[in-house]
Amino acid sequence: MAKRYRYSIIKRKEAAKGKLSVGMAAASLILFAAAVLTTFGLNGRYGFIAGGICLFASLLSVYGFIMGLLSFSEEKRMHRTSTVGSLLNGVILVGWLGFFLMGV
Repeated sequence: MAKRYRYSIIKRKEAAKGKLSVGMAAASLILFAAAVLTTFGLNGRYGFIAGGICLFASLLSVYGFIMGLLSFSEEKRMHRTSTVGSLLNGVILVGWLGFFLMGV
């Protein structure tokens, strides 16, 4: 008879800092939408409000990117959210940098 192999799948939790990284990316995108809606609502006046919102959103993106990279050091965890969070925050950060450089 042929030998039967038994496989067991170990369920691992996602990295906590990876979840935080994805949350920061979502918050940055929500703040971008809030800044755009605020600017339209105020008819382009009070640009410092939208600028402050965008600056805070870009800082969230930087923090999320750092947390995403640090989450790869967590052992015995899955790193799907770490990868997604790092990539999203990196792309969002490049987008924020592009917006700021267009304004300069």
